[in-house]
Amino acid sequence: MFDVLKKWYHRYLSEEESVLLLILLAVSLILLAFLGDVLVPIMVAIVLAYLMQGVANQLVSWGLSATVGVWVSTLLFTGAFFAFSLGLVPLVWRQLISLAREAPAMIEEARQALSVLPASYPALVSQEQLNQVMSMIQGEMAHFGQMALTKGLGSIPRLLAVLVYMVLIPLMVFFFLKDRDVIVRWTLSFLPAERPLLSAIWAEMNQQIANYARGKVIEIIIVGAVSYFVFTVLGLNYAALLGLLVGLSVIIPYIGAALVTIPVAFVAYFQWGLTPDFYWVVAAYTVVQTLDGNVLVPLLFSEAVNLHPVAIIVAVLFFGGVWGVWGVFFAIPLATLVNAIITSWPTRLLDHHDAQT
Repeated sequence: MFDVLKKWYHRYLSEEESVLLLILLAVSLILLAFLGDVLVPIMVAIVLAYLMQGVANQLVSWGLSATVGVWVSTLLFTGAFFAFSLGLVPLVWRQLISLAREAPAMIEEARQALSVLPASYPALVSQEQLNQVMSMIQGEMAHFGQMALTKGLGSIPRLLAVLVYMVLIPLMVFFFLKDRDVIVRWTLSFLPAERPLLSAIWAEMNQQIANYARGKVIEIIIVGAVSYFVFTVLGLNYAALLGLLVGLSVIIPYIGAALVTIPVAFVAYFQWGLTPDFYWVVAAYTVVQTLDGNVLVPLLFSEAVNLHPVAIIVAVLFFGGVWGVWGVFFAIPLATLVNAIITSWPTRLLDHHDAQT
């Protein structure tokens, strides 16, 4: 057993840089688990800076100076952010309140629709099972209402925190863009002068995360806007709310689309029942998701993220368990980092070890 551990150590941890990387990973995971809420605005600002860096680079290529490009890209981001906050958010909030008011009537209608199942399919569904399911749903709705009331009573500190973040995040994005080289040099000053492994990991991760951030924002905007347009044309209630949910669902690959299917089908069913209008909505939603997965995603992410679907799902589950909702949001960038480490680390160390032996 000792020989096996010794061989493993010499194979993967024979260099100082690999030990340093292992320590950095351990410290990062601990900070993520215990200080995740504090790190959220910083992580959001970093991702947005990656996004706006592409805009700034494009402006520089058109002849503007780097400083002017940073200022213009920051102003564009700030304008889009406040336009979204003041335009779409109030509409979505009104629709969310309306949906919450109609939820009890929807649940009662669902209970009546499901009540025929025990008589029609006694071998599959019993009345006792149906009662248990409806009791569970009603209990969850009551728990959700109580939780919403509790959160509402204590929402003033949260609202203040959101207002502070609305000021801090644009400021951090601006300084990340303006002083990017200074911040990078300051960070690198704590690392060894010779760091080929860390440099290889950074080179791969930097490009992939930049492409992912820009591509994902474009995907959210396109999918959300198209879904809102389709739902509005078809006359579906809560079109803005459902369009926003469909757009945000692309953040969680595979899982997000499956989860958002439930509220879309739920609202369509209770608006029209099993009529042609319901099937039109389901068909249109299926077409949007199909075009997103088979046309838009390959077009935007052909060179951005090279991760297996199983790896993506595991990353969502793991980082979501460690960091909650924000872990789900940042699961792909963090999985990209892990993939870059795995890709760069073993090959380099194995070659080095073989050269020594």
